[in-house]
Amino acid sequence: MTLSLPALLARPFVFVRHGETAPNRQGIIAGSTDVPLNAEGEQQARSASVLVSQQHWSVVAVSPMQRARQTASLLLPSASHHVIDDLRERHWGQLEGQPLAALPPYEQTPPGGESWLAFQLRVLISLNRLLEQYECPLIVAHSGIFRVIRQAVSGTPYGERIGNVQPMLIQPDAQGGWQLSPLSHPTPSH
Repeated sequence: MTLSLPALLARPFVFVRHGETAPNRQGIIAGSTDVPLNAEGEQQARSASVLVSQQHWSVVAVSPMQRARQTASLLLPSASHHVIDDLRERHWGQLEGQPLAALPPYEQTPPGGESWLAFQLRVLISLNRLLEQYECPLIVAHSGIFRVIRQAVSGTPYGERIGNVQPMLIQPDAQGGWQLSPLSHPTPSH
């Protein structure tokens, strides 16, 4: 039996990757390793707060991992955050703590880790639940989550890694495709 992945619901949302961590700085695979932001990551989140706080968010959905929760708290200190377990980063198994150069192609299952299919499935189900319930949610999570989004909207997980605390507006376009663009001003209210 082959699992089929759900399509990403055609609704707009904003995605923010967490701020920089020591493993990010060192080029180390952190995945499911729960690490805090470093001082640079904290500053990145504070800086992005100026833009992100200009909008009222229907929900701020956050990975349970410390680096994402810290980023959300610095981005929107007075907002309540909805922690969603399935927005956690991919588990890289025996590759955790190894240099980024050790990463296999995303479609390969790392030894003792989470398969790409299982990772995509849990992320897409979680995102679709949010998109069914909320208009233009803010999602604070991980680069792996963004790769699942990229796969869903463009057909490939490959491409430049999303920057730390670089808010991205992800929205359907009039031709049935998707637009991914850096958030440069508050999104229109619905």
